[in-house]
Parts: sequence; structure tokens; C-alpha cells
Amino acid sequence: MTEPSYASQSSAARARSSIRAGEWTGPTAGLAPGFVQANLVILPGAHADDFTAYCRANPRVLPLLEVCQPGSPVPLASAPSADLRIDLPRYRVFRDGIAIEEPTDVMTLWHDDFIAFLFGCSFTFDAVLASRGIAVRHAELGRNVPMYVTNRSTEPAGVFSGPLVVSMRPIPRNAVERVVELTGRLEIAHGEPEHVGSPAELGISDLGVPDYGDPVPVGKDEIPVFWACGVTGQAAIERSRIPFAITHAPGHMFITDQTVDGLLTDA
Repeated sequence: MTEPSYASQSSAARARSSIRAGEWTGPTAGLAPGFVQANLVILPGAHADDFTAYCRANPRVLPLLEVCQPGSPVPLASAPSADLRIDLPRYRVFRDGIAIEEPTDVMTLWHDDFIAFLFGCSFTFDAVLASRGIAVRHAELGRNVPMYVTNRSTEPAGVFSGPLVVSMRPIPRNAVERVVELTGRLEIAHGEPEHVGSPAELGISDLGVPDYGDPVPVGKDEIPVFWACGVTGQAAIERSRIPFAITHAPGHMFITDQTVDGLLTDA
């Protein structure tokens, strides 16, 4: 089967240029469809080994795309013309595990010992679903994807531990099997769902009140489907109480130059 091509050569660069210019400051769901989107964590070098170990202990939750060179904000493997200090729509700054601000750039906060981590995001597979006629509700409504803290724990490593965070998409009942198969082919975007069906089994009491993002309705012929979410890394930063960290604001991702076409594999 020949897979469709989702992206033009320059749409990722155009999207980053718009973000850098301050023209786009919202969530990146649906932006530059067909390009891989990534979670961002920036840490002082003293905590980098522990976070690398945490990602490797939880590969579906935090699938590493790239670890930048110490002190460099340039992701040479993912987008060599980019600058991680200014090319995301919104950041989140943590001090002692507490989120204190959400700036639109972190130029003045950057230090030479910082190490930036990029890892996969479920926004990457939204274009795949849409191309198959499977509605992506948050994108259709112009909302951020809803994200929930669950009752499941991640594997700890070093100073990092914490709960699994998931994103949710309503999926038609007759499309769930196909969606599981399609997303399972994109391991770098969290792969197949963590859970299908009852939110109570994940400890979620009300889908209408997400911990991050915006609520989206689930229709009577739809089932809520939950994927691992990179905001899990932020929950681990909160629990660790490390002195300083920078991440993306939930839903405000980094858009890489890598295309989904290059990641899909035959099932």
C-alpha cells in the first residue's frame, strides 16, 4: 500500500517562522499537518542523565527524538535551522517544581549548561487519522487536546517519577480497531493507545474537566480513546522539585522538519 504524502517541503519552516514572529501563539494541533511535533524539556546539565534514564524507562510515554548538545538550542537532527528558545508558541517555566510563568520565548532564561530534550507527541498522528476520514475533534473545534492525570504510575529513574498523563480523542466505535492499528505504527508519537473506553479505569472522574487543555464532547456512537502524553514529563518535574526547568506549555509543541511519511511502516 502506498501511503499518502501529508506535507509540503516548507510548511514546517513556515509554521516556525510564524511562531517566531509572534503571529501564532496558540496550540499547534493541526498546524503543519504531516510533520512530526515534539514535546520539549530543557534542564540544567546536572539533571540530564536522570531525565535521559527516565525517558528510556518509559519509552512509549517519552519517546526520545533528540537530545541536543549541551548549551545548544539548535536541534541539529530534527530541524537544524530552528532555535528552541524562540520557535515554540508558548513555554512553561518551573522553579522548585512549580510552574511560575508561560512566556512566548526563553532567550533571557537560557544558560550554557542547559540540555534540551525533544520527544514524540500524539499531534503527529492527527493528520494520519484525518486523512482516513477519522474526525480529530479538538482540531475540528480549534481547541487544545484534553489531557488527564491518571492513576497509573511511570517507572522512576533518578529524581524523576510520577503519574502517567494521557490525551483523549473521541473515536467512532467502528473505527477504533483501525485507529489502534494506525497509531501503533507511529511509536515515536506514543504508539497505540494506553486505554480504550471507561475513563474511570484511569482514575478520571469527569472528561469535561481535563487537567490540561480543553474539553471536547464525546458523541453517543463514539468511545474515548487515551494515548500516553508527553506532559507526563512535566508532572515528573513537578514531583522532583528540581530548582529549574523549562518545557513547552501543554499543547504548544515544537514542529520538526521530519515528516510522518518517513515514520510510517507497513503493518
